[in-house]
Amino acid sequence: MIIVMQAGATADQVQGVSDLITEMGLTPQPIQGSDLVVVAVIGDDRLKDGSKLEQAPGVDRVMRVMSPYKMAAREATGGERTRVRVGQGDGCVFGGTQVPVISGPCSVEGEQEILHAAQLVKDAGAHALRGGAFKPRTNPYAFQGHGEDGLKMLAAARDATGLPIVTEVITPGDVDLVARYADMLQIGTRNAQNFKLLEACGKAGKPILYKRGMSMNLDEYLQAADYILAAGNADVVLCERGIRTFENHSRNTLSLSAVPELNRRSHLPIVIDPSHGTGHAYLVPDMARAAIAAGCDGLAIECHPDPKHALTDGAQSITPEVLADLMRSLSRVAEAVDRTCLPLVDVL
Repeated sequence: MIIVMQAGATADQVQGVSDLITEMGLTPQPIQGSDLVVVAVIGDDRLKDGSKLEQAPGVDRVMRVMSPYKMAAREATGGERTRVRVGQGDGCVFGGTQVPVISGPCSVEGEQEILHAAQLVKDAGAHALRGGAFKPRTNPYAFQGHGEDGLKMLAAARDATGLPIVTEVITPGDVDLVARYADMLQIGTRNAQNFKLLEACGKAGKPILYKRGMSMNLDEYLQAADYILAAGNADVVLCERGIRTFENHSRNTLSLSAVPELNRRSHLPIVIDPSHGTGHAYLVPDMARAAIAAGCDGLAIECHPDPKHALTDGAQSITPEVLADLMRSLSRVAEAVDRTCLPLVDVL
């Protein structure tokens, strides 16, 4: 069930509804929207009588959610889209009119390297810096990242440029460590159904960039997202990064149709990763433009000053010069669909 509170409902009324839900043997999870509050009911509510909730002060309506995912469902916020702010100020907000671009190298290669890359992607117009301090690799002998030293390098790059940082966490035991440094925690495709990690990230108090598993369908994806939401973290941004199919002209198959479908099913913002989605730098600009036209709420683009010598994923990394040109065309596409790729501080 989802309990939609009246506009202007008081904190005491929300608490009263939460207490009634607890008395029913279920768990309440209030979600604060920009205009109203909804209270999601966590647990098996199929045999529960919701009539007393309908009569509670401050309640507008009680809705039964038929989908297997409840908190990620569009109905969970009364149809209102969730907005997720990353970092300080209004320069990087997912789910509104802005379409932020997260960019940077696949991995943190060294202190000077990430500082240089951060300044280049900022100059190109990116809104946030990405870079892996911990790198889960298919090949056990490949570069695995610098760990906490890499996190410190990312923090130094944030201090130098003002860009919020997005980096991956790969084990539940590392969540608190990564959360001390990062502005947004990324859950990668290999961990998309690592439910202990999802729950730990749900308690971290930082926005989450949650990538779809390469073999997950959308029902499985949104059910897994509920693990994060039910743990208390409403700041979840979905990320479509391509799925595994029989096609071999690209590294993965980037499913842009997932954008309008996820927008229909869920209130959560949706980011597209055309770098992992294609595996080829020459495909990234066209797919990035197409993603904005399809209605995505952000882009995650790998960018490296010297892709030929990148320690990881150089083949799918564009150069800062390409990124700068791309940002200009992305802005034009965004304007055509009533969005913007500029930081909000530049628009106001």
